[in-house]
Amino acid sequence: MASISEIEWTDITWNPVAGCSIASNGCTNCYAMRMAARLQAMGHGKYLGTTRKSGGRHVWTGRVNIDESSLTAPLEWRKSKRIFVNSMSDLFHQDVPTAFIQKVWDVMAECPQHHFQVLSKRPDRMAKLFESGEIRALKNVWLGTSVENSEVLDRVEYLKKIRNSTLFISFEPLIGEINEIDLRGVHWAIVGGESGPRSRPIQEAWVERLYKICRRDDVAFFFKQWGGRNKKATGRELHGRTYDEYPLQLIP
Repeated sequence: MASISEIEWTDITWNPVAGCSIASNGCTNCYAMRMAARLQAMGHGKYLGTTRKSGGRHVWTGRVNIDESSLTAPLEWRKSKRIFVNSMSDLFHQDVPTAFIQKVWDVMAECPQHHFQVLSKRPDRMAKLFESGEIRALKNVWLGTSVENSEVLDRVEYLKKIRNSTLFISFEPLIGEINEIDLRGVHWAIVGGESGPRSRPIQEAWVERLYKICRRDDVAFFFKQWGGRNKKATGRELHGRTYDEYPLQLIP
């Protein structure tokens, strides 16, 4: 239902939904597709039908499975944690019922000791649900979207429509240059290269550009990794140091 995470910017993952579909070029080598395929092959019912073999790799089928049994997991964790919500899916996928999203929201509201990190490639639906009042801002819920290159910058504008929330952008996998972007109103940026056997290269100039924009717009900067086939070998240092900044509300 949940697992300690190796993702540098979170503590634990919580997956009340499994399965997804390709949204843009950043999804091409999605680690979650590979992991879901392994779990499906091992007979985990939660991942049944979520992936299929295509061209020598496993890809999403578009099937989304709801896991009601995992909903209460955060209620059992007393110690404060950073929780990545749906690392194996997208809570705002079009096939996740609004009523189930509301159930997830209710659980997060009951756990003020945690910081929930909700990352979506579908911030348009997220913004619409806020606008309609079907979900509401919670102080302990951070809302984010993924931007892998300049082709999907419209996601940032949808995200910024949401008020009274901590907002963040994951520029990972960064597979293209972000020429110009207004990050005012955004609180946190995660930047990282793609990793894994088919990873596409990142350029240092792209990272430097985003670092300078974050400094200009007063955005916390977290550099996750350079990536490549062996991300441990390439490391995560920039300017001879690591950048592990978080939004101000996390600072004691």
